[in-house]
Amino acid sequence: MSYFYGATFLFSGLFLINLLFSYQSKHIDPAFWPTLKYQLFAFPLFLIANMLIGYGIKFGFKAIQNLTFVLVTSKGIEIVISVLMGYLFFKEVPTWKTALGFFIMIVGIIVSKIK
Repeated sequence: MSYFYGATFLFSGLFLINLLFSYQSKHIDPAFWPTLKYQLFAFPLFLIANMLIGYGIKFGFKAIQNLTFVLVTSKGIEIVISVLMGYLFFKEVPTWKTALGFFIMIVGIIVSKIK
């Protein structure tokens, strides 16, 4: 069950963080005061997202007993979410280079797990 909780919390937290920053990049003026106002209003959501990520890492570590693997996997999830946010907010279509980069990461994770 820790696998499920870890993956769900990690995905939810990373999705929320990337959603908030993507929205800020697209819709919030980069001047100081509008950015500060947005950050203050979004603070509760950032807090929830950070807690979800923290618990996701905690449950992932409890399930796998390998912190490096949990953190590398979370970065892989974050990259997939970042590509999704780029498409949703900025209409950036992934290319073959994106797929190649992700494939190289997966191979790296597999190689790191070889004993």
